[in-house]
Amino acid sequence: MPFAPRLEEVTTANLAAALRIRVRPGQEQNVEPVAESLAEAYVHPAGVAWPRLIVDGDRTVAFLMAFLDIDWRADGTLFRSGLWRLTVDAAEQGRGYGRFAVEAVAAEIRRRGGREMYVTWHAGPDGPEEFYLRLGFRRTGETSGDQPVGVLVL
Repeated sequence: MPFAPRLEEVTTANLAAALRIRVRPGQEQNVEPVAESLAEAYVHPAGVAWPRLIVDGDRTVAFLMAFLDIDWRADGTLFRSGLWRLTVDAAEQGRGYGRFAVEAVAAEIRRRGGREMYVTWHAGPDGPEEFYLRLGFRRTGETSGDQPVGVLVL
């Protein structure tokens, strides 16, 4: 089967498929459930959260959510954009969908005039740090809560 992923908005027609996306056992601590991410998207000001599904053929393989011009410090002094959530279904991991997600968010940030893409991750042996570092993110030295912050220059 050829690799041909595409982004789709989350709609009533594909919501059930979105909610079925699950990571592998042992990865649950690294990302919030899709339902929680969609709830967060709903309560943020319009345009800040950018939730999307990654679909390949007729399979819903992953969920991503970007943050676009979010008030990083919640005081109006710093606005950033980046990857907020990435959940690749357990059966679909290791096939390039994570890289596709990062590239898709980077393209959207560039399209909006952004020059940097941020991400945070849960540290630990089963966390995604190496994945992000392999894609070119570098640690900023900051933390958001207890999570390291990474930046990718676009």
